[in-house]
Amino acid sequence: MDLKQIHELIKLINKSNIGEISIEDKDGKVTIKQKDEPAVTYAQVPLPQQVYNVVSPAPTAQEASAPAASQAAPTKTPDNLVTIKSPMIGTFYRRPSPDKPNFTEIGSEIIQGKTICIIEAMKLFNEIEAEISGTIVKILVEDNSPVEYDQPLYLVEPN
Repeated sequence: MDLKQIHELIKLINKSNIGEISIEDKDGKVTIKQKDEPAVTYAQVPLPQQVYNVVSPAPTAQEASAPAASQAAPTKTPDNLVTIKSPMIGTFYRRPSPDKPNFTEIGSEIIQGKTICIIEAMKLFNEIEAEISGTIVKILVEDNSPVEYDQPLYLVEPN
């Protein structure tokens, strides 16, 4: 059997439902098998559950006295301090860019409507404005760290 005849047999088998053919003659034996289509099997594989352990430092006496209200507006603490909270989930930045100074420092005077930080959420940089006028007493979040919705950012002594 010559090569041309083998090619013709392969074409015929590909067009037919024959799975395998063997031909033997004086020159040798040729076996042609249909290529099995791989069976596609779908299995639902459970994904490992993500567990996040959030460890926060022990609150100071001033922080411990802050109420756990679930509103985005500033809340008064017993010490006459107002807590400015994060209005969204994202990454907290104290300055507009790495080469610029911080918006606020401890002791800075802030004015209602003035930008006091930036929170990056989904690649958008959102300027967070002061809700009250006063003096920054404490900055509760480290620069370039994640924050949650309603998380306290600043303690402010109102004017």
